[in-house]
Amino acid sequence: MEAQKPIQPAAQKPAAKKEGSNVGGIKNAFLVIIACFIVAICLFIFWFGHESHFEEGHPIDLWGTIYKGGFIVPILQTLFLTVIVLSVERFIAMKSAKGKGNITKFVAGVKACLVKNDIEGAKKLCAAQQGSVAAVVKAALVRYQEMDMNTTLTKEQKVATLQKEVEEATALEMPALQQNLPIVATMTTLGTLVGLLGTVMGMIKSFQALAQSGAPDSTELSTGISEALINTAFGIATGAFAVISYNFYTNKIDNLTYAIDEIGFSIVQTFAATH
Repeated sequence: MEAQKPIQPAAQKPAAKKEGSNVGGIKNAFLVIIACFIVAICLFIFWFGHESHFEEGHPIDLWGTIYKGGFIVPILQTLFLTVIVLSVERFIAMKSAKGKGNITKFVAGVKACLVKNDIEGAKKLCAAQQGSVAAVVKAALVRYQEMDMNTTLTKEQKVATLQKEVEEATALEMPALQQNLPIVATMTTLGTLVGLLGTVMGMIKSFQALAQSGAPDSTELSTGISEALINTAFGIATGAFAVISYNFYTNKIDNLTYAIDEIGFSIVQTFAATH
């Protein structure tokens, strides 16, 4: 008799993978820094250092004065341009994360649907709103319906599962919201320190000109002072703009996080109260 082949177990369906965050943004900030450095070098050589800004080696306008700031200027410009580019990138990302409508009205609308046990209506609101808050709410509502039809788990297990879904969906959105902000935060200190380095180097040149025997070289003295002041100005501007940008977007993220926590808590509490 022919040996019977062992029955192969049915292939298990792979678990559905969670989709990534819909919030866009620049994934590799290092490329932004490189591009800003190239732009800064081009500006320093071909614009600030152009002969039209000088007369007999002396600057005749602001651009020539900036050129006298020395090799620290392109570095400071790189930091400043990086802050500007990443700030614009975060603005676009935050606009995408916020969604199409008012967050407060969206949260109120979802709560109203939950009170009426209108889960489909709440999901329609999520589809219309889009953004990070809507993505978290939609994931929680899908799990809400699954737990509603589940007859094997206890109420406590269902509530715990729903709570875990909210936390996982939130954890999926947060990295996209905070992306590139640590670099902006670093620029707040780095810009000031590099500007201070340029200031010190400029003052060293100035004192070297004063220390020469006989009458001081006015050209060397003015060059050193220009280098110090220009680098100080760029360093302060970079640090100040980075601080403003970082605090502004951090506050935006806090508001979105608060909205996510509020609506997530409402979904879990509504399920616990109605089941």
